[in-house]
Amino acid sequence: MSTDPNTDHNFDPAILDKLKQLQEKYAAMGQDLSSYLDGLLYADYRTYWDLIHLDTLLSLQRPQTPIPDEVVFIVYHQITELYFKLSLHEFERMSAHARENGGKVEEAFLLERVRRVNRYFEALTTSFDIMVDGMDPAEFMKFRMSLLPASGFQSAQYRMIEICSTSLDRIVHHNLRDQYADHTVADVPDLMQRLYWREGAVELASGAKTLTLKQFEAKYDESLEKLARGMYSSNVRKLAARLEGGPSQELVDALRWLDINVNVNWPLAHYKSAVRYLHKDPVDIAATGGTNWQKYLPPRFQKRIFFPEHWSAQELEEWGKGWVVKEVFGQGS
Repeated sequence: MSTDPNTDHNFDPAILDKLKQLQEKYAAMGQDLSSYLDGLLYADYRTYWDLIHLDTLLSLQRPQTPIPDEVVFIVYHQITELYFKLSLHEFERMSAHARENGGKVEEAFLLERVRRVNRYFEALTTSFDIMVDGMDPAEFMKFRMSLLPASGFQSAQYRMIEICSTSLDRIVHHNLRDQYADHTVADVPDLMQRLYWREGAVELASGAKTLTLKQFEAKYDESLEKLARGMYSSNVRKLAARLEGGPSQELVDALRWLDINVNVNWPLAHYKSAVRYLHKDPVDIAATGGTNWQKYLPPRFQKRIFFPEHWSAQELEEWGKGWVVKEVFGQGS
């Protein structure tokens, strides 16, 4: 076998083919492949800890108090936001796919993305007990006041998930939904000011906005409105409705589970923990952000339903009631 470095006899043909493909790729961008190969030649091998920025990740837990269980609280909420990020990654893929295909998506593509989001939320809901059961109630009641005025209410990614899932008329206050059912993209600014969650963060006595809400609006209102405009035609509800012949039963089932996971199981997991930690006779303890958790969290009050066309009249009427009776109060089968 030749050992002459000026011949390519020792190269695997598949490697040579890859090099040709790389050369074409970089030439098309006016780049010199040789320079990039020099960089690869001298680059160090990647490690697991560098790949996921492990040292940085593990440095982000910064408790405000010396109470041990605050670490549990922080880590779990960081995990939650990472699952939200995974969900938004799938929503963006659906939207991008639609933009590249004249506003339409293949059902198989849509179904797989929705199923992925469902799995993320199922993992979140199932794991919520890890935090609830993993914190000593007495310790939680001590460190919770150091959180003021921060609140899970301020999770912008959760708001983004709602916007990506359905049309805005489905997440305004339930008394306004019929009024805005036929809204246009020009109505987006008005609808954004009427989203259901804004009423969940007002002072109970005066009706004034809490500091929690003011902070959130200042930081995220502009970006959320921009997202809502972009998702007007490419939210999941719109994409499913445009499928030729309508969605299959398989996709309908996945959409129904998305409704249950995001609008029933997830908020009620929070409600269950709030009942455990904040429900005290004779007066309920206020949430750290001043939110009205008793009215804000239970689905039977807000009736957030992304895909009402896939639920019966009775199911819509009794939205969320069975979960509360069984899981929170331990009644029923």
